Amino acid sequence: MPNFFKKPRLSSHLWVIYTLSILLLALIFYYEWKLGLVMTALLIASIYYSVRTEQFLINETEEYISTLSYRVKKVGEEALMEMPIGILLFSEDYKIEWANPYMNHFFPQETLVGEPLSQISDTLVAAIKEGKDDVWISMDDYELQTVVKKDERLLYLFDRTQQTLVQNLYQNDRTVLAIIFLDNYEEITQAMDDTAKSHINSQVTSILNQWSQENGVYLKRSSQDKFFAVMNHRILKNLERTKFDILDDVRELITDKNVPLTLSFGVGVGEASLPDLGELAQSSLDLALGRGGDQVAIKDENGKVRFYGGKTNPMEKRTRVRARVISHALKGLVQEADKVIVMGHKNPDMDSIGACIGILKMAQANDKDGFIVYDPDEANTGVQRLFDEIQQNEQLWSRFIDPEEAHEVVTKKTLIVVVDTHKPSLVIEEKLLNKTEHVVVIDHHRRAEEFIQDPTLVYMEPYASSTAELVTEMLEYQPKKLKLNMLESTALLAGIIVDTKSFTLRTGSRTFDAASYLRSKGADTVLVQKFMKEDLDVYVRRSKLIESAKIFRDGVAISKADEGETYGPVIIAQAADTLLTMSGVVASFVISERSDGRIGISARSLGDVNVQIIMERMNGGGHLTNAATQLDDTTIEQAEEQLKEIIDEYFEGGNES
Repeated sequence: MPNFFKKPRLSSHLWVIYTLSILLLALIFYYEWKLGLVMTALLIASIYYSVRTEQFLINETEEYISTLSYRVKKVGEEALMEMPIGILLFSEDYKIEWANPYMNHFFPQETLVGEPLSQISDTLVAAIKEGKDDVWISMDDYELQTVVKKDERLLYLFDRTQQTLVQNLYQNDRTVLAIIFLDNYEEITQAMDDTAKSHINSQVTSILNQWSQENGVYLKRSSQDKFFAVMNHRILKNLERTKFDILDDVRELITDKNVPLTLSFGVGVGEASLPDLGELAQSSLDLALGRGGDQVAIKDENGKVRFYGGKTNPMEKRTRVRARVISHALKGLVQEADKVIVMGHKNPDMDSIGACIGILKMAQANDKDGFIVYDPDEANTGVQRLFDEIQQNEQLWSRFIDPEEAHEVVTKKTLIVVVDTHKPSLVIEEKLLNKTEHVVVIDHHRRAEEFIQDPTLVYMEPYASSTAELVTEMLEYQPKKLKLNMLESTALLAGIIVDTKSFTLRTGSRTFDAASYLRSKGADTVLVQKFMKEDLDVYVRRSKLIESAKIFRDGVAISKADEGETYGPVIIAQAADTLLTMSGVVASFVISERSDGRIGISARSLGDVNVQIIMERMNGGGHLTNAATQLDDTTIEQAEEQLKEIIDEYFEGGNES
């Protein structure tokens, strides 16, 4: 027991003083006994007074401690029973053994004793088993913070309802900035007379003003094709709940007039400053337009992006001005560089290789050394036939190098051109991107969140059938001494034919213009067919995949390979394409194990289903009608279940990404 709680006795310093006094008294008696008697009487009186005083202090201390102990005990009981904090004791089998009266604020029954903890919250028991010591639970109209003392089997529950209400109020009142853009407004109105242009402006303005008034949004038109909107987070959540149906309203209104005008939203949210929110809104708009328009991109200060819409294919541009401008800009970058290195994506296809060859010819036309980064281990059958043909052309084949050689030739002044992808994780050699400050991205895919950091020049046109088409257009604006031979033009044409499925998908007038240009340069269509031939065993394996297909819902076909059987990305893509030709199928998904141990999913649609959004939910990407993904640490069965859940959410939740 601590000394503080022991019963006090005469202080030790007094014993020392009286012992010394007795010794001195004895000395006085020795020399003068009369004086000794007087001093003895005084000493006895002093001892008596000290003992009385000490006893009085002891009694007062005991009385104070007794009173204080009673008060502390009473206050403890009062606090335990009346304190505005819920207290629960639970048993080893997670049943309530005791609860203080404050818990009656949350439950109508008279006692909770004997009830399971799951009655308070379904997640509470799981959180205790996981060793969490702080859990937030929702119960009716209350928000409770629960502090867990697992060893004592004790819970403290704090009512945080008001705090949560204040937080929600703060969150809901945060400012949100948005930029609304009328897609292709200039292309649509350039051929209109003033009356028609005024009419379409009036229609769009009217429907947007009505939308803003109904939702409490401040809307201001800043130019003919752009609006500026201010709202708060609560309004934004309501708009997200309706999946931004204003996109459908405008599209339906304009479609009735056969004018394909759509909206794109760029939204900036978060706790950032107003200038930063403006930058986020502009960045989001760029992202939405880079993905083809007709959609909403919402970005917060952490860079996370949510997408809504994107239900229509991007409209083909009617002018080649941008292609000419980009071509001249790229020409300037090539001339300033010491050499040019071109690379596509991993597991290259015809489009990737053809585009690489086109950029190589552009570098040579400007008297610069050019190299194509190529990994021979990643070539599929069709691309391998193309490479077999290239190897017979010694001059062209000498320009192909592997990633190790590329690291040896790259310098700070080297221009790196990435084609047919914009994701750094998908390029053949990602480390090359960090070895130079000059990177160009040329791609026809819709822009995703992952993007090559700080590129010098970006040419992304989702309307284009293929990257080979974009590169072919740029080649037409390069120096006249540019000479494409038969093999080079055939490689570019093969890229276009493969990506358009022989000019049946995503094909516009400019696709045929590019093909016509390549044909005039000697492109051999018979040789393209030779590249596209397939082996009999590949055909049989693809047919086996198609045979396993089942209709999941609403014309969506899902096929999956047997467990342990691997297929290449080309075969599953071809299987998805073939399924799409079947009667009643509007979208197809093919799931298979890959040779690298991952699970691959290839998705195709006729345009009614946005497979890009579905694949993005599974960390993939692509186009509205053509997308794919690869999954790690999962099985075919798990991938199928995840895919079905996302498809259900897509159809039932309004196509949100």
